[in-house]
Amino acid sequence: MSDDGTTVLFRALPPQLRFSAEEKRALRTFARTLSQRVAGGRSYTCLITDDRELQTLNRNFRRKDYPTDVLSFPTGGGEQLGEMAISAERAQAQALEFGHPRLDEIRILMLHGLLHLTGLDHERDHGRMARAEEQWREALNLPAALIARTQTRGTVTS
Repeated sequence: MSDDGTTVLFRALPPQLRFSAEEKRALRTFARTLSQRVAGGRSYTCLITDDRELQTLNRNFRRKDYPTDVLSFPTGGGEQLGEMAISAERAQAQALEFGHPRLDEIRILMLHGLLHLTGLDHERDHGRMARAEEQWREALNLPAALIARTQTRGTVTS
């Protein structure tokens, strides 16, 4: 847990998907950056896990029985924005597909999930979340934003 209460947890990862201590430190630092810069200092929890857990969460909360890359569970306001879960397996596959490092893909998913926690919803906001994601992607030096690249393929996750 960081000083602001933001937490990144790593759970149920098979050996080939585990993160080094340096990678974990980098992701926790990025989570704090998102908290400070994007969420106005509000905290959140990020779980990085496997496809199986994401599929279970997706089935239980969205009634969709397949693994997805990121899910967000907002609390509805306050200092603790909520929780997100990210599939390290989906992140690895998407990183390979889009030609960038796995850590960058996790960062893209963290940004996307956090924007959902702040109340944005790309399915209903007429492009507001897509614009915010693009702005933050550029400010944080991240590869193509999740919404922009999935709209070109005709799908958007979470």
